Amino acid sequence: MKTKTWYAVVPAYEPDERMRDVVRSLKEAGFEVIVVDDGSGPDYAPLFDEVRPMAQVISYETNGGKGHAMKEAFRQIAWHGQESPVITVVDCDGQHTAADAARLAEEAEKYPDALWLGSRRQSKDSPLRSRLGNGITRLVFRLSSGVSVYDTQTGLRAFDGRWLTWMLSIPGERYEYEMNMLMQCAKDGICIREMPIETIYIENNAGSHFNAMKDSWRIYKEILKFSGSSVLSFTLDFLLYSLLMLITGGLVVVSNVLARLASATVNFTVNRRLVFRDKGPWLPAAVRYTALAAGILAAGTGILWALTTLGVNAFLAKLLTELALFAVSFLVQKHGVFRQESAEAPAGMMAGRA
Repeated sequence: MKTKTWYAVVPAYEPDERMRDVVRSLKEAGFEVIVVDDGSGPDYAPLFDEVRPMAQVISYETNGGKGHAMKEAFRQIAWHGQESPVITVVDCDGQHTAADAARLAEEAEKYPDALWLGSRRQSKDSPLRSRLGNGITRLVFRLSSGVSVYDTQTGLRAFDGRWLTWMLSIPGERYEYEMNMLMQCAKDGICIREMPIETIYIENNAGSHFNAMKDSWRIYKEILKFSGSSVLSFTLDFLLYSLLMLITGGLVVVSNVLARLASATVNFTVNRRLVFRDKGPWLPAAVRYTALAAGILAAGTGILWALTTLGVNAFLAKLLTELALFAVSFLVQKHGVFRQESAEAPAGMMAGRA
């Protein structure tokens, strides 16, 4: 049963008439609606004027991106100062029903210690680019966070109002903000829960403002930068390993240890400065990285020794070993070595993961 104020945040950039129906249905479902005109321009002003009797409209001239629009609404809700309302974010193009938004808000009210996602299930009837995009993003998120979320790209999300300060501390102004939100939940150990919703794609999602190149780069750049750094370090490591194998007459363990010491130094410097942009003191990070590198080195050397003992070619064994340890290294570096601080999560939010 609804006991709190429900806010529906509707980010809108150059919307069509469907936005009017979205706002009306949300209002009828019991939401206080906040529409954010994200720099759509004067041509769209009449449409925003139409929804003003049903919603509060926030407008500004320059397009800032979906994340920016969401934060503008979050600040407005925080300014109202109501005690722990429920906030639900709904796309303006009709892809989310008011009934699903209300069900998600109910779950967020009953279980306020989780971020709730309206999860769409893909089928052969879904647009191909949506199926591919969701599948790739799901895999990238799983590899980079260690958390399994089926629909990482859903725009329908709900959470308790105590999260507002924490939400505003998460970086990102465009589509990457939604992914950063999930990444921060995974990093802070905050529960992410999904509720199945109706899957609606209108005109094969042709109205989406998602830019496949720019916005995909914003979403994936962290894992891609890490991959590039790892490839650089692996190349150096493999070349040194090969050279040392020739110099030492095939001493696998000695060659692996010496090569790893050199490549690990390069990897630490690149990851700290360029990948994770760690601005904290370098010495604690170096100590944590050294512990990780020692563990990776021990595990890698053990795997390498086992494979070569079983008769696997020494160079192929090296390649297989490094591939196996890639994901482990990324997760530990992101969540343990280079710790990017966010606002402290409210008490009770460290409830674990779904």
